[in-house]
Amino acid sequence: MSAAQPAPAVPDEANPRRWAILGVLVVSLLIVVLDNTVLNIALPTIQRDLGATQSQLVWSVDAYVLVFASLLFTWGVLGDKYGRKKILIIGLAIFAVGSAACSVATSPGMLIALRALMGIGGAAVTPVTLAIITVVFPPRERGRAIGMWAAAVGAAVALGPVLGGLLLQNPQWFHWLTGNDWGSVFLINVPIVAIGIVGIVLLVPESRNQHARALDIPGLVVSVSGLSLMVYGIINANTHSWLAASVLGPILAGAALLALFIVLERRSDHASFDVSLFRNRGFSVSLSAVSLAFFALSGITFTLPFYLQIVRGNDTLVAGLMFLPFAVGQILGAPRSAKMVARFGARFVVAGGLFLVTLALVGMTQLSQTTPTWVFLGIFFFFGFGMGNVIAPSTTIIQNVLPIDRVGAGSAVQNTVRQVFGAFGVAILGTILTNQYASRVAPTLGALPAGFPEKGRAALGNTVASVPHVLSVAQAHGLPASAAETIRTGAFESFLGASHVTSAIAAVVVLSAALLVAFMLPTVKPATRPAMAGAPETVPVMD
Repeated sequence: MSAAQPAPAVPDEANPRRWAILGVLVVSLLIVVLDNTVLNIALPTIQRDLGATQSQLVWSVDAYVLVFASLLFTWGVLGDKYGRKKILIIGLAIFAVGSAACSVATSPGMLIALRALMGIGGAAVTPVTLAIITVVFPPRERGRAIGMWAAAVGAAVALGPVLGGLLLQNPQWFHWLTGNDWGSVFLINVPIVAIGIVGIVLLVPESRNQHARALDIPGLVVSVSGLSLMVYGIINANTHSWLAASVLGPILAGAALLALFIVLERRSDHASFDVSLFRNRGFSVSLSAVSLAFFALSGITFTLPFYLQIVRGNDTLVAGLMFLPFAVGQILGAPRSAKMVARFGARFVVAGGLFLVTLALVGMTQLSQTTPTWVFLGIFFFFGFGMGNVIAPSTTIIQNVLPIDRVGAGSAVQNTVRQVFGAFGVAILGTILTNQYASRVAPTLGALPAGFPEKGRAALGNTVASVPHVLSVAQAHGLPASAAETIRTGAFESFLGASHVTSAIAAVVVLSAALLVAFMLPTVKPATRPAMAGAPETVPVMD
């Protein structure tokens, strides 16, 4: 272009409909994230109706998360190449079909397979929504917009159990469609997705990267195989020693495949998972912090429904409502975190949020069957408030170190790692909970009467959710009321002891993340958009 020619017009940075667009994107994201926590509150009911083992319950959660995590970067690249709006609609449609099919599952295996199908569609939503936000919002508003996006993630974690509890408390609403008492937690996704798709069609602009990279098929196959093997080995520790070949073998094989995946990505000229991003200290430290926090959050929210419904005896609606303080904490913490960062710096805010989450997890190690409700609600509020001050600023830092033309694939990297850590949180903490419970409840099994059905004895040794059914069978075999109370107390105390161990481990993990941030997170100033077309975006400034 000669000097006499006018500079080409710069696209409008401040899309006049950007806040309405954000609302539509948040709705799309909300239903995908909410799905897992809706499922969590239904786990005891699903276990009872389908006869699922504890390992199968873990797989019903992790089948979704693993496929979701593995496909995030693939969907991110597809969005960059073919259009983010188009990919978002396709992903939501697949998610809706999988949800409808899950609602009528008749076996644990069928449920696990269909949850994987839901993960295929759900994986398109997170990276694409974040990429669209980064495109339609100028840098000065991006932190606030991402804060609201992050608040939706946190709110979904807590609002899912509330919605799930309401649906499970009124199974007659959808029983005529699903034929079971829990299918509504999946079927409810369909109309919400339909509303989201209409909003996307009407409001969201199309955007793409004209220089998008090719799909990384070898990387996809190797990463899915590696993650699946590692999680299989971890979950297999439910029934075998951690040193058993059936546990160590898959874990080591999976780790080897993931190492191969990193090598392939480093050598590939079209890697969608950009390993080089981890050389940036702001990116790697922020991602480590939020991923370790999700490890703890995912594992703890998997175990809490059993504490609230079985040990405390709450119905599903009350148990779901007890997650609300977490949502309130997130809603108060995440959107305000940008102002806190501007005043005190990201290191102070993120490390402070992680220390608050650590204290909440320490508080959970003191929960008992008779802990006052207000104590639990207070602990969960501070948990949510702390997470709000971790997720939003960490995500903002991660996005601000990415070039604008790679926001799809780049945001997929952070979401992939975060989801993988969430899957590991469910698998590892769920397995530790099961093993701890089984070892602690063993003496209680001796109180069962001679000739008690072996299936019931095994069920009581496997999960605390079996206590009501096992006791009803035991009393039918002539077990005295005093002996039944001894069994109930022993099982509940065994579960509480096991849950205290998992909470303590989660607290140590989050504390390590807090220390990492406090000592390693640099100061990052956001990149800005180019002043004219063709000019490079300024690079982030790091102190």
